[in-house]
Amino acid sequence: MKNLSAPELAQWLADPARRRPLLLDLREPWETAICKLDGAELVPMRALPARVGEFDPAQPVVCICHHGGRSAQVAYWLARQGFADVYNLAGGVDAWARQVDRGMATY
Repeated sequence: MKNLSAPELAQWLADPARRRPLLLDLREPWETAICKLDGAELVPMRALPARVGEFDPAQPVVCICHHGGRSAQVAYWLARQGFADVYNLAGGVDAWARQVDRGMATY
């Protein structure tokens, strides 16, 4: 598991030569109603163990939450489950809103 800053993720997503990661949003639906990253797959943290089989362990995964705590735990867990290329969005959507998309709502 590696940490990834919001600007680093923005660079990655803007680079057509790089394989697009699965953006795994681990927050609750009420949180994503406030703000979310385009293209992110909502899977609340509590629901992930039942759904982990839906995802390709060979695809890069970026775990996202509000500030990076839940996503760090899940990124570590996914790495132990055999996912080869797992990242934690350091600072979560809050960092994304403050460093990349200043028009995004914060909470």
